[in-house]
Amino acid sequence: MDLKLHRPQPTCATTGRSFAPGEVFYSTLVRRRGAVERLDVAAESWQGPPEQSIAWWRSRYPEAGAVGPTLAPPDVLLDALESLEEGGDDPLRYMLALQLVRRRVLRIVDEPANDSNEGTLTFTCRKRDRDYRVRQVDAAKVAADGVEARLAALLWSGDAA
Repeated sequence: MDLKLHRPQPTCATTGRSFAPGEVFYSTLVRRRGAVERLDVAAESWQGPPEQSIAWWRSRYPEAGAVGPTLAPPDVLLDALESLEEGGDDPLRYMLALQLVRRRVLRIVDEPANDSNEGTLTFTCRKRDRDYRVRQVDAAKVAADGVEARLAALLWSGDAA
């Protein structure tokens, strides 16, 4: 599934000030009220990742006329995948794992079917030398929960700073 990825917030989550084109800022994924939300913070206001952060990265706000969006760095996405392991947000975790397969960070492992792995997929990551077991989620559930939009809003990053 290709996701349409959105740009970061136009204003700093801390000060409310608008970002200037090319300005360095930090994005963080924070677990709040049972959900994961993205916060974009200007570099001068950044005090480090807030509590409940599951990932963070540094970016530059896009210049006017900049070519399309990109995803956050692979290590940030892997950190988010690992953090969601305990969170119970299976639809978001499943879509994130598929996005990492699409980017060739993860690979789906073929396993013989048995009772212990029914309804799950195993993904392997060469970079971290580990496997991830992720519960498969029906496409209707993903659409109903708005997971595609949540994933896109959380994980867009400007040019790596």
